[in-house]
Amino acid sequence: MVWISRICYRKVCKRLQIQLHYTSLARNTILTLANQSSAHGVATSWYLSLENETVSLILVFCLFFLQYGNFVDNLRLYVRGGSGGMGLPRLGGQGGKGGDVWVVAQKEITLKKMKDKYPQKRFTAGVGANSSVQALRGQKGEDQEILTPPGITVTDDNGKALGELNHEGDRVLVARGGLGGSYHSGFLPKKAQARIIRLDLRLIADIGLVGFPNAGKSSLLTALSHAKPQIASYAFTTLRPEIGTVMYDDHKQISVADLPGLIEGAHMNRGMGHQFLKHVERTKQLLFVVDVCGFQLASKTPFRSAFEAVQLLSKELELYKEELLCKPAVLVVNKMDLPGAEHKLTELQEQLQTPQEFSHLLPEDMVPKNNVVFRHVIPISAVTGLGITHLKTYIRQSLDEDASLATESLHRDKLQAKTPSMGKGITPNTHRHYR
Repeated sequence: MVWISRICYRKVCKRLQIQLHYTSLARNTILTLANQSSAHGVATSWYLSLENETVSLILVFCLFFLQYGNFVDNLRLYVRGGSGGMGLPRLGGQGGKGGDVWVVAQKEITLKKMKDKYPQKRFTAGVGANSSVQALRGQKGEDQEILTPPGITVTDDNGKALGELNHEGDRVLVARGGLGGSYHSGFLPKKAQARIIRLDLRLIADIGLVGFPNAGKSSLLTALSHAKPQIASYAFTTLRPEIGTVMYDDHKQISVADLPGLIEGAHMNRGMGHQFLKHVERTKQLLFVVDVCGFQLASKTPFRSAFEAVQLLSKELELYKEELLCKPAVLVVNKMDLPGAEHKLTELQEQLQTPQEFSHLLPEDMVPKNNVVFRHVIPISAVTGLGITHLKTYIRQSLDEDASLATESLHRDKLQAKTPSMGKGITPNTHRHYR
């Protein structure tokens, strides 16, 4: 698929008759467009300027695939347990059971590595041994283990959940081996279980960054952690999730996931919305990141203020899964180093206090039914470092408080479970005296 995208890209460039001067800058631009992952940013700017929208969309898709194709977050596999072994009628021997197929979590594995290593995506367990004079009870077939990264949800092809793999070493049985032949089955083996399963990766992180393209999420992740996501002044610079780790002086670590920018209609899978929104589900807290000056996705789309961006983000999460709005959330207002930022921040804070009064700024179908209640609004500049220290401190404090409350609630539930229920008609602390 990658080489097809490259061929399509070259043909599109020829079709458009792109004229570039043969300077060193032009040659570097051509190489970037053809081979490097940063090409999609340039392609996006071309899309905004080209008259031939259909052809330019093809160009953007080809470059998008070259970048996003390196990240795999779901796989569809065929799995089949091993067949049972034949029984031995004249001696009453029982055939060996077929092997089972398991999905096992291992940290070093990625779905991309799995896809490259097993292009056929078929896994079959070993066959049970037949019963024989030397061994009346046949040996069990060898189990097949499918190694996957932690954070995997396993479902069958109908969407039924089979299990989750959240930690290294977790195991989920996905296909049972057939029973060996015995007296009850006429010494004929039973068929093994066979089906198609789906492996769906959902990143597990403490904090999830949510925002529209070019809000500065990648710059914020770099400022908070040692991650080096791709950063450029184009929309859609981040095309795959990035995980960064925030380090504290006491060696405490907090993971932060930079999710690709959403677009209006992400809940309907526009812009591959489902593949991005699903990663929000497993984060403990959400950081909404908005540009204090607002943004415009493309020349043909309307300009959105910071308040409108917050409302639209809330609406997209609400339509995808309403429970996401109940997650603890913090609003990070980025790019406070720009002129007029203080005035716009004050205006945003006033609008957030009474969002119903400003709902007329958006079409009715874009206004969320329930507004996100932000724990805190933190103005920052990811470029200059303004407010980053305060943000790191607040994230740590907020997560620690939530963890403490969760621990107290768990202890309370355990104590209530251990307390014996009182019998009917017996008053507590009442002593009965017998003669």
